[in-house]
Amino acid sequence: MWSQTAVTHRLGIQYPIIQGPFGGGLSSTELTLAISEAGGLGSYGVHHLSPADIRELGKSLHQQTQKPFALNLWVSNQDHGTASFSTEKFQQALKIFQPYYQKLGVKLPTQPERFGYNFEDQIDALLDVRPAVFSFVYGIPSREILQECKRRNIVTIGAITTLDEALVMESAGVDLLVATGFEAGGHRVSFLRSSEDSLTGTFALIPTVTAKVKIPVIAAGGIADAKGIAAAMILGAQAVQIGTAFLACNESNASRIHKEKLFSDEAKYTALTRAFSGRLARGIRNQFVDDWQTKTAQILPYPVQSWFTNSFKQTAMEQSRADVMSLWASQISPLLKHKQAVELFNELVRETDNIFTHDFQSTARL
Repeated sequence: MWSQTAVTHRLGIQYPIIQGPFGGGLSSTELTLAISEAGGLGSYGVHHLSPADIRELGKSLHQQTQKPFALNLWVSNQDHGTASFSTEKFQQALKIFQPYYQKLGVKLPTQPERFGYNFEDQIDALLDVRPAVFSFVYGIPSREILQECKRRNIVTIGAITTLDEALVMESAGVDLLVATGFEAGGHRVSFLRSSEDSLTGTFALIPTVTAKVKIPVIAAGGIADAKGIAAAMILGAQAVQIGTAFLACNESNASRIHKEKLFSDEAKYTALTRAFSGRLARGIRNQFVDDWQTKTAQILPYPVQSWFTNSFKQTAMEQSRADVMSLWASQISPLLKHKQAVELFNELVRETDNIFTHDFQSTARL
């Protein structure tokens, strides 16, 4: 059966469907729990959380479910230049962003003590939590961290965007791979070459990677329905990771305006941009994306650029100003139709069952 694979066996889940982990506050315990309880793997992106908050979140999830869930971190969470970001550079950056603060009526922010958290401190907290799964992007944790995960029976899932990354990830001893094509919404998680030089499509990436590595591969990017699941598994994937379709559901922590845009005609038009975070990501094209096309040289390193755009994000949401918000979205967004996570999950299972039983059997009789 399509639902029984090396991934379901390793993770202890009923169906090979993983909810993509959303960073930046888009994840929610409600969505994570809903997918895990339904028989998939719920995920929560925690790269923006403090170590204390990661521990508190993990405790809450463990209290509410006995099913497996994943916590996700960014291994490389600071670009070159962040540590030396001076007061002078901060003041220069304020001038660049000042028009947006004025447009939204937001007071100019002051320079923070830090722009983000240390991965080393975050991973200590995650290991204390002991989720069933530690998934990660933007690189490979150290050998010591991977060994500690094995000691604690934490399954590791690393994200890759190219065959070279898959081979390096496998050699490091990672348990499972998420192969994510450029169709995916959100950040492009390349780590060996630039994201712009690592734009392989999902349905070219999956058969290429599965032909060259021995560990199970999970397909991600541009998958939102049963046809996408079936296609990915026929090409060699042992599971799928679905992001945007679950992000659009009521249970996610995406804003009301973000969800509305995912179901709008505008969702047909996505773009890859570094404007919102400093790292390449796919979202619905808007005025902010267009503004920064002419000033790419002024884009700040991650997470500094992200800190600035987040400093007016809440106000933009309150004012329904989608023109200056990050609206992460996959190229598959025009196919979205469900607003309830369990309803979506159940349809994915039911229709994939139909494809692998009724549809294939009918074709075989022809």
